Amino acid sequence: MDLNGILIRRIYFPLMEIFKGNKIRTYLNYLHETEKMSAEELKRLQAEKLKGLLTHCLTRVPAYKEYEFLLDSVENAPFEVLTKLPVLTKKHFSENSELYFPEGQSKQGLIPNRTGGSTGEPVKFYMDRKTVEYYEAARWRGLSWWDIRPGDPSVMLWGSPIELSQKQRWSYELKERYLKNRIVISAYDLKESELERHVKLIEKFQPVYFYGYASALDLFAQMLLDRGITLQGKFKGVVSTAETLFDFQRERIERAFGCKTINEYGARDGGIIAYQCPEGSMHVTAENAVIELLDMDTLQPVKQGQSGLVAVTDLNNRVMPRLRYLIGDVAVWQKQPCECGRPLPVFTEIKGREDDIFVTTAGTYVHGHYFNHIARNLDGISKFQIIQKDRQRVHLKIVPGNNFNEEEIRFFAQKIREVMGNIELTVQYTDKIPAAASGKVRYAVREFPLR
Repeated sequence: MDLNGILIRRIYFPLMEIFKGNKIRTYLNYLHETEKMSAEELKRLQAEKLKGLLTHCLTRVPAYKEYEFLLDSVENAPFEVLTKLPVLTKKHFSENSELYFPEGQSKQGLIPNRTGGSTGEPVKFYMDRKTVEYYEAARWRGLSWWDIRPGDPSVMLWGSPIELSQKQRWSYELKERYLKNRIVISAYDLKESELERHVKLIEKFQPVYFYGYASALDLFAQMLLDRGITLQGKFKGVVSTAETLFDFQRERIERAFGCKTINEYGARDGGIIAYQCPEGSMHVTAENAVIELLDMDTLQPVKQGQSGLVAVTDLNNRVMPRLRYLIGDVAVWQKQPCECGRPLPVFTEIKGREDDIFVTTAGTYVHGHYFNHIARNLDGISKFQIIQKDRQRVHLKIVPGNNFNEEEIRFFAQKIREVMGNIELTVQYTDKIPAAASGKVRYAVREFPLR
């Protein structure tokens, strides 16, 4: 019996509701009810929330007040009004962030946040407690589909806060261990020499599930498989988040951990956007946000089955609202509903970041997945990173595997040129592909603007 989990669910959470006004459980119950709605009822719920948000933005938010002439159409056609507003890029928001505070909005009591900055300068923004708690409720609803509850013990492979002082670190670890019932293994520097210590810690802690970056979970899984180590315990799932989860990573993680991999899709500046159900579908949190998928050239909505840039309109955030906000990702709508019966819209594919998309010499687009599909079948490549400097120059970093041979590298280079065109391709051999400051590893990187 996990006593700490029981304390969290029965004592800590209720106390937080009383003394801090925490409403995560209230919002979670709300989301459990809305997922029972029909698709039509869910759309009406979205429309009502969108009407209130649009009215708020067009009358009180300086960045949107020039569109106040659309107010008369909000009541009868909120989704149509939304499409008449400009798409918001991270760059534009960062350069004009003060315009997105409603008139008279004080920053006092708001929660400052920022993105990890994996594609450039981090985006700084503010949220209120309500928005954060809706995000958390969406996460716990997704986990509940796998019979995972708040307070269940977990192990995180995450970017631990190395900048904290010793006293702050001690406080942080106590909070993680006893108020959240989880332990953190740093994703910054996973080492073979530390593997046995990590395994002993995990088996002593007896987690119900794991949570972490896709690349860190995959690396840990590879280390376990290479050493022939089987973790002792019965786990409900391994939650992969913050990065694109590739099929080869999913297979390796599930083989090493002996349980299903659960894909969580979200962003600090977009919330929990979608969660995978046991049937395998990525369900969009439609109660919290209107999600659009837009053509990369025209910024018009794409058809089902086509790739599009993810534009988020957070329906709960009134303190610094961002309408049609491009979070930098690419996804595809699924045509048919999920067999699980939930009315929530479904992504058939989440292709990852816009910056993972390369531009050929002919001006067409190639997603970074293409290179992963080739490399995964080459035994001589342990890890790789491909970087497009500009339309003519591509740099390929290779970590050689145990069965390395140069013929495979020539084959890889040939496949890259076949799709990219007549490019200048340089190859560098290295011992390690370093993680970014966030702790994430990017396998495909474009270093110039797409448009």
